[in-house]
Amino acid sequence: MFHRIGRTVVRHPIWTIVAWVIAAVAIVATAPSLPSNSDESSFLPKSYESIQAADLQQKAFPSAFTPSAIVLYQRTDGQKLTPADLKDAARVTAQLGGAHIDQVQKVVPGPPSKDGKYDMGLVQMDSKNAGQPVQNTAAQKLRDDVKKFTAGTHLNAKVGGSAAQALDQQDSSKRGQALIGVGTFVIILVTLLIIFRAPLLAILPLILIGVVAGVANGLIAYATKLFGLQANSSVSSILIVVLFGVGTDYFLFLMFRYRERLRAGDEPKEAMVNAVGRVGEAIASAAGAVVIAFLALTLSTLGFLKQMGPALAIAVAATLIAGLTLIPAVVSLIGPRIFWPSKSWQNEPDNARFAALGRTVKRRPALAAAVSGVIMVALAMGTLGFKATFDLAAGSMPKTKESMVVQTEMQNAYSAGAAEPTSVYLTSTDGKPLDKAELPSYATRLSGVDGVASAKLAALNPQGTTADFTVTLKYDAASDKALSTVGDVRTVAHADAPTGTKALVGGMSAIYSDINKAVDHDYKTVFPVAALLIMVILGLLLRSVVAPWYLMASVGLGFGATLGSTVLLFQKAQGHSGLMFMLPVIMYLFVVAIGTDYNILMIARLREEAREGREPREAASMALRHAGPTVAAAGFILAATFATMMLAGNSMLTEMGFAVSFGIIVAAFVMAMFFTPSLTALIGHAAWWPGHADRGESSHEVSGGRSPERELNRSSR
Repeated sequence: MFHRIGRTVVRHPIWTIVAWVIAAVAIVATAPSLPSNSDESSFLPKSYESIQAADLQQKAFPSAFTPSAIVLYQRTDGQKLTPADLKDAARVTAQLGGAHIDQVQKVVPGPPSKDGKYDMGLVQMDSKNAGQPVQNTAAQKLRDDVKKFTAGTHLNAKVGGSAAQALDQQDSSKRGQALIGVGTFVIILVTLLIIFRAPLLAILPLILIGVVAGVANGLIAYATKLFGLQANSSVSSILIVVLFGVGTDYFLFLMFRYRERLRAGDEPKEAMVNAVGRVGEAIASAAGAVVIAFLALTLSTLGFLKQMGPALAIAVAATLIAGLTLIPAVVSLIGPRIFWPSKSWQNEPDNARFAALGRTVKRRPALAAAVSGVIMVALAMGTLGFKATFDLAAGSMPKTKESMVVQTEMQNAYSAGAAEPTSVYLTSTDGKPLDKAELPSYATRLSGVDGVASAKLAALNPQGTTADFTVTLKYDAASDKALSTVGDVRTVAHADAPTGTKALVGGMSAIYSDINKAVDHDYKTVFPVAALLIMVILGLLLRSVVAPWYLMASVGLGFGATLGSTVLLFQKAQGHSGLMFMLPVIMYLFVVAIGTDYNILMIARLREEAREGREPREAASMALRHAGPTVAAAGFILAATFATMMLAGNSMLTEMGFAVSFGIIVAAFVMAMFFTPSLTALIGHAAWWPGHADRGESSHEVSGGRSPERELNRSSR
């Protein structure tokens, strides 16, 4: 099949390129806009208690609100606020309320801090647009107006809260995307120049992948709108790296094989046909594994991951199609001139280092497998110390951002949970009014929970059927202690609810607690489904039942080593309280799916060498010699492009960038170079049971019935 695809594309390169240009223009021109959502509650389905609590609040207390923004006042000299300062703060709060800022429904005074150094203004915004860009704009207008209204006073006022955090996240994300984009571009360009010493070949993938990126973004926008998925700004940063990293991988797989066919004496166009035919199956299988793994995210209960999965799957699918059509068409038009001015493509290199690795694996496969396995197991031990953190705002921007400064100052001046209190809603199940006499004792029992600073009845709806209790925790809403405390609050709230009533616990700590449950669900669902489907793809590619098991086992070890190393670096060495809660899910999918790429490329080449009549150990040795440079180059580029995420300036992308790049290094330079070929050499012909995929000549013979790979390998011996 892949020979036919290659031949069709090479025979009609102009029409292939024209078709791509027309499709790209049409998709980019007509694609809908892709709004971003940073409201954490929108990540959860309505089956979770925190979401049910928010819905109940809307029905029972439509005029009540959890502040979307907080204006924090303090003196410029840091001293206690004077009566004149408090009067100025009240005036500014009233002016903000009367400014009729879009999305702002009202602004009310908040309580002063116990130390007398801070005062607050609480801003209510339209809850229907929580997390949407229009509220980012409103937060910016609030900041501008606060500066204007406090001019000439002794007050320094800063705007924080969820809307301001979303605004700062947006600014941080734009900066991060720019750095990631530039870093990715430079790394790919410089690395390809070093490998091939050919300017045109170094620039070409960047141009072609840029076209694919436009198509992929348009298709993602269509899919997001069609299926009602949640959009998030972090997806854009990851998408840049996936498109250019994976796209460059497939470009390298093809170009290394194209160069190899030219060295074997193929005519240029026939060389491209044979390159697509030989490596096309490996590329398609590798892309299939990545797409399947990403699509497994649709089984997640988190809206963030539900959006990320299809988006990245679409990007990889578009990259695969380009790798089998657009890239071969363009390269076949240019021909060997693509390697200009270098002439090294004309001569078969010694590949001395990879040949030496191959000889090592051939002579001592058990030792190579044992050493590489022990290294991965040792690093995997670090996973025992893994802790999750749920503060997305703190994780996605520097601590110096205004909203983060407000959060820190409020934690110090007020109770740590004052900025985002927990709400307990006690509601009648039979439609009868609540017994008001029972409400004070219920609040007392809530306040008695360990970790609760205070609990009080905040409001009763006009019908008297629902009561709102404000529970202020002693801890920051996203901390482990807050999540543990809100679990205890739920236990007491549910158990002590009077007869004929039920209690629902909401607020940010409750949302984070439910997200934690959702992630646990994803671990039990997404991980095994993705692994099973990837194994099916490996089985179909290799026509084997045995090989997929040890290939996935090696990838599992790689995942453990990656997570363990990330824990050791960020939690142990740098003292982070935990890693971002969704990091293991994302890491698993990237390391498992993309790490499988290199295993697939190596094992496919090993099978090809075995079909040339070589014994398992010799086939492993030759596979390392010929596929090793490709895996090394592709692994380095992909790891380096993911490492650019560490330039974004926030802990979430820094952790993600390190984890995925380290995982790719392990996949390329430990699994694919040592562990997988060593195990295959040890298992021997049984690795291909029940089929005989390693026996006999390749089904794709060229050059008058002689295998060009055999001729190439003979000439290089």
